[in-house]
Amino acid sequence: MIRIFNTISRKKEVIKPKKLKLFVCGPTVYDSSHLGHARTYIIFDIIVKYLRYAGFNVSYLINITDIDDKIIQRAKEQNKEPNKLALEFEKSFLKDMKSLGIDSPDKYARATSYIKEIISQIERLIKKGYAYELKDGIYYDISKFKDYGKLSGRTKQGAEDAVSRIDEAKDKRNKGDFALWKLSKKGEPKWDSPWGEGRPGWHIEDTAITEKEFGVQYDMHGGAIDLIFPHHEAEISQMEAISGKSPLVRYWIHSGLLRMEKQKMSKSLNNFITIEEFLKDHPARLLRYLVSKTSYRSPLQYSERRIEQAEKELERIDEFIGKLNDSQKGKENNNILKEFKLIFKRSMEDDFNTPLVLTSLLYLIKKSNSLIAKEKFSTKDSQEILLYIKKIDKIFGFIIKEKDLSIPENIKKLAQKREDLRNQKKYKEADLVRNKLIDMGWKLQDTNSGYKIQKI
Repeated sequence: MIRIFNTISRKKEVIKPKKLKLFVCGPTVYDSSHLGHARTYIIFDIIVKYLRYAGFNVSYLINITDIDDKIIQRAKEQNKEPNKLALEFEKSFLKDMKSLGIDSPDKYARATSYIKEIISQIERLIKKGYAYELKDGIYYDISKFKDYGKLSGRTKQGAEDAVSRIDEAKDKRNKGDFALWKLSKKGEPKWDSPWGEGRPGWHIEDTAITEKEFGVQYDMHGGAIDLIFPHHEAEISQMEAISGKSPLVRYWIHSGLLRMEKQKMSKSLNNFITIEEFLKDHPARLLRYLVSKTSYRSPLQYSERRIEQAEKELERIDEFIGKLNDSQKGKENNNILKEFKLIFKRSMEDDFNTPLVLTSLLYLIKKSNSLIAKEKFSTKDSQEILLYIKKIDKIFGFIIKEKDLSIPENIKKLAQKREDLRNQKKYKEADLVRNKLIDMGWKLQDTNSGYKIQKI
């Protein structure tokens, strides 16, 4: 049985249906995606892959917010068409996801592809008395929904404590009321509607998408913790008001934030590292490993010290995998893998406890290395462990290091020449080769398990 912490019940619950529909909030594509985004989507990539590994049939959907005030503002700043800007950063986001090994989503749904469904939802909310019209658009009246606040635990009908976007309009009935439809100003993107040419509000996009793709009720909704209020609260209010059915979602899953100097990493705070920037200096597996070292619900403090520690631990793993690929001299067969399999299963079934899995993996390596040194580790042990690790690495994506086939052969030969010179204690000649590689745009990093070649 897999248990997961459900935000709305505030306790761990068993995931019962074997066929699951999961929706995760995607990016607003007005800028490059940063490591905070990467953490969220790596977490859900691992969760989905484990659920499928455990026999669940998961339909996984992510939305793309390709129309929003932030997109319009950025387009003005760059003198671009909003739709072209959004498409540019959508392509960048999808490229980043591919680079990070995130391939579990079944579909990415653009908000602008669901305008008809958005208008239909707004019409039904007006008819049921949950929405009202102002001179700049249509708003949702949160006072009409008696269960407003049941996800976040907030009953206040104000906006002062919100941690993400709130719409401001002087004539709103309540401070927390949010826009369902915004009438477009001159030069802004627009679609026809019964209330005039305009564009959708942020919250209504997601419920229109999920109603179309999953129906009025579905199994799981995920996203970063800062979306609980007001975004996810708004989704519940909209869809349950329309359908008259509760709950909208059975399990709510929220990931912790990635922090830089005790602040969340975000574009608004201008303290972010883009995924593309990170991948220029580090492999994707390093980020997947770093994310897995912390519980998905806890904040992750980003620092160079943590990166260096993760690199060292990956070197230990690489060195061990290298040993497993070599023939072992020992003849004794051990039950060393049995304990790791048990801990892996129990850990992942207990709210996807990846830190415990990694602790257990490093213990497996330590114990195996001791047996290898004593020649008490057989070829059978090596084969069984390697086979199982390859199997679970389809979930994690960092245990087995992929060979970098993009490094040119002449660069590889120079790197090996430099290594040979070092082994011969010809350090001056070795340094000359290193400098030549730097001039050619490549750098070498010496590790306990050998050298690494990286593009500068």
